[in-house]
Amino acid sequence: MRLLLLSNSRTPTGEYLTAALEPARALIRDRRRALFVPFAGVTIEWDAYTDKVRQALSPLSLTIEGIHTQPDALNAVHKAELIIVGGGNTFHLLKCCRERGLLGAIAERVRSGAADYMGWSAGANLACPTICTTNDMPIVDPGGFDALGLVPFQINAHYTNALPAGHQGETRNERLAELLKARPAMRVIGLPEGDWLDVEDERVRLAGLHAAPWFEAGAEPVILQPGEELRPHRAA
Repeated sequence: MRLLLLSNSRTPTGEYLTAALEPARALIRDRRRALFVPFAGVTIEWDAYTDKVRQALSPLSLTIEGIHTQPDALNAVHKAELIIVGGGNTFHLLKCCRERGLLGAIAERVRSGAADYMGWSAGANLACPTICTTNDMPIVDPGGFDALGLVPFQINAHYTNALPAGHQGETRNERLAELLKARPAMRVIGLPEGDWLDVEDERVRLAGLHAAPWFEAGAEPVILQPGEELRPHRAA
């Protein structure tokens, strides 16, 4: 099982998926048939979203088809060599996948090693046991929070603990502390923009530009450095 889970799609200068090209190249090796899941897109049409991703990843020489264009989505999953799940609204993504019966099919295909998985932001959240650590508004009811469960921990994408001057809301760390008080069995990695996780079976490695905090209930966050392996020894 091989996964590439990215915090975000854009660089600070606005370039789209350019930072993902080399880790994606390492992920896919000789795989060429990719299935793109655009369901996190809400204000962008899914055809346009697929074209955008196809153009951004064109240096990888992939054949990318949008799952929404397939007459039999489940069959398309069963044939995919690479499943790409884009960012956007995680609740909308999960709802659309659940309604189409895709969660089990995607999880089985990836766990078996028949397909690799690449996701950013909402697509990274979907790979977790639940979507409870998304930053998105619940604009739709996804019919439950359970997701693919490809990794045994939660990801908080776009992680930052910074607050704008004068802002009186909770910090991200305070929000995650609330989560772990309510669900103490969970573990969470705060994945800053510019970071990603390389997953191969049980091995999970942090990569990118920044250190990332690892949160567990009742403990201070552990700061992980790029290149360091996570050791998620307990199921979430």
